Order: sequence, then structure tokens, then C-alpha cells
Amino acid sequence: MTKTAIITGAAQGLGRALATNLADAGWHLIVDARTAEDIHKAAAPWPDVEVVPGDVTDPDHRRALVDAAGDRLDLLVLNASSLGQTPLPPLADYDLDRLRQVFEVNTVAALGLVQLALPKLRAATGRTLAISSDAAVEGYEGWGGYGASKAALDQLSRVLAAEEPGLRWYAVDPGDLRTKMHQDAFPGEDISDRPEPDSAVPALRRLVDEDLPSGRYSAAGLLS
Repeated sequence: MTKTAIITGAAQGLGRALATNLADAGWHLIVDARTAEDIHKAAAPWPDVEVVPGDVTDPDHRRALVDAAGDRLDLLVLNASSLGQTPLPPLADYDLDRLRQVFEVNTVAALGLVQLALPKLRAATGRTLAISSDAAVEGYEGWGGYGASKAALDQLSRVLAAEEPGLRWYAVDPGDLRTKMHQDAFPGEDISDRPEPDSAVPALRRLVDEDLPSGRYSAAGLLS
């Protein structure tokens, strides 16, 4: 039976790298991004894909993603994220409306998607990958808004693992990668020393393919 995955934020970066890997392995993909042109371009090489452009903060869009999965869902990848206010400000100066938006994208929308997907995840004994960050557990200057939203996402994953023990719930820190978001966090700086997003995919595939316990993982730890 062909396995089905929903991957949010699949037009670039880690989402695109994982989607490409799963497409090559024969998965049926449902993918999104805010910009229709970008996600259609990214998905063009994938043989078995349904493209659902939209914003994860939109409840109708979340419903459309889950409806596209059919009766069962093997994998939900919560990858769509907002960096928030840039240049990265200290928390003393963080615009609270922008902070609310970061939580809306990174935490609230993620839970909203999980709530809709749960019946199909249960039907497949599926798993969820919540893409986290070391900023969720470390106190980096300027990363308070993004890091707090990812810490909240980690906690959602932990609680869901307790409430739905028949499924697998993973929060995973992929490490610093050469992505647009990382470049936006360091405007004008050279980030070419960071590894490409593809480098983290083997770690994610361990969580997809193996029966590791629910929990928080790092790509570095999974690959060591």
C-alpha cells in the first residue's frame, strides 16, 4: 500500500528536501506553501503529489490538506514556520502583534492541523514530525519569539505522545542549515558554511522508517 504524507512548507529548504526524498521512495505527497507558484514549481518533479497552496493559519486550508489525504495518513510533517520579526529583536522590543503571529503559525496552526488529522493518523498508526530548533531549549539573543514558539510546539508533541500513545510523536531539531529562513535571521552574513537541507534528511528518515520512541531528537544525535 502506498504511504501518504502531508508536508507543510514544502516549497523550499528542509520541507522540499524531505518531500523530494519521500517522492523518490514512492510516497503519495500532499504539500503546501503560501505562494502557489513556488510550491507548484517545487512539486513539478514529484510523481505522486497533490499541491494545496495556502496559509496554515487558515482553518479552511488546513481542512483542505487533511481532506486530500483520503482515509488514512501515515505521516504529518509540521514544517511550515515563521521566523517572526526581523532583524531579530530582543524580547524587550518585540512587537506583540508580531509575536502572536509567530505563535499562530508555529504552534496554534500546527495543533489545528493535528486535531483534524488525528482520525486518519489513528487509522494508519501514523506519526508526526514537528520541526523544532535548538532555539527551543537554548537562550539565544534575538531568538526569543521564534524559540518560545518552538518550545511550545515541543511541549504539544510531548503531551500528544502521552494522550495518543498508539502513535509516534517526534519533535526534531535539524540543526543550522543553509535555508532562506536562516539567511533571513542573519541578513547580509555569509551562511555558506551551513550544510544544505538534504544533509538532515537521513535523520528524518530514521524517524519516518524506524520505530523509535516518541520524543525530542536532534539530527546530529540521530546521525551519530
